[in-house]
Amino acid sequence: MKIKDIYRANNRLLSFEVFPPVRDGTIDRLFAVIERLSELNPDFISVTYGAGGTTRDMSVDIASAVKKRGTAEVMAHLTCVGATRQEIENVLGELTRGNIKNILALRGDPPAGQTSFTKKKGGFAYANELVEFIGRFNFFCIGVAGYPEGHMEAPSFKADIENLKRKIDAGADFVITQLFYNNDDFYRFRDAAIRAGINVPLIPGIFPIFNYRQIQKIASLCGAKIPSALHEALYNSKDENERVEEYGIEYALRQSNDLLQNNVPGLHFYSMNRSRHVERIVRNLSWERG
Repeated sequence: MKIKDIYRANNRLLSFEVFPPVRDGTIDRLFAVIERLSELNPDFISVTYGAGGTTRDMSVDIASAVKKRGTAEVMAHLTCVGATRQEIENVLGELTRGNIKNILALRGDPPAGQTSFTKKKGGFAYANELVEFIGRFNFFCIGVAGYPEGHMEAPSFKADIENLKRKIDAGADFVITQLFYNNDDFYRFRDAAIRAGINVPLIPGIFPIFNYRQIQKIASLCGAKIPSALHEALYNSKDENERVEEYGIEYALRQSNDLLQNNVPGLHFYSMNRSRHVERIVRNLSWERG
């Protein structure tokens, strides 16, 4: 089923993101996590690529397996990185054969060791070009990324909103945001998107904090700001992983409930291939679905 149709039927979505394991022998562990997440009745589970477009084949295989098992509806990530039009068309063919109708279309991050994105000859330079290409197949529901604090490479917040509008105009059906920790950033982003004429669902992405050093690294890579009060609480417990995890769960729950009270169309959780933390958050949310 297409995500846009699920949204029309329910008006509020719950979804999780997982990624292909980087080490051999952990694929069974990932499917165990997916099974536990499916018990929370998500509307879909998204399967990402590795950095720089790595793990592409494994991503397609995992998405196809989840779809075949009937565990949950699936969304597959697809990036421009390191791929020609023909290679992307081949992936789209595999997804079509697997009856995977939902794609998150991304430009993607540069491969390891590269500091900037370089278009591959015969490929795409921007996500809106990828969206338009996917749309020609008349088969897929297409999501794109949004950046509540603005993309790190954008010259301004206004320019980033204009870029998002180009992706919507190219045929995108919904937006999932990058992680953020100040809800006011999301509300500002939403207001700006609406003023720009963007009228598709804007789904906030929630990244529960598991580890102090990990979140420092991730935030620096994507440009997300950590509010001073949150940073202080995490720093004071940085060597006590259980306390950091507990505070991270509490913060994500407060953040999620505030978003729900302000009429977001759903929540998308970056699970980091874990289920315990997300289960606690989702089971304690103050919301009615459907």
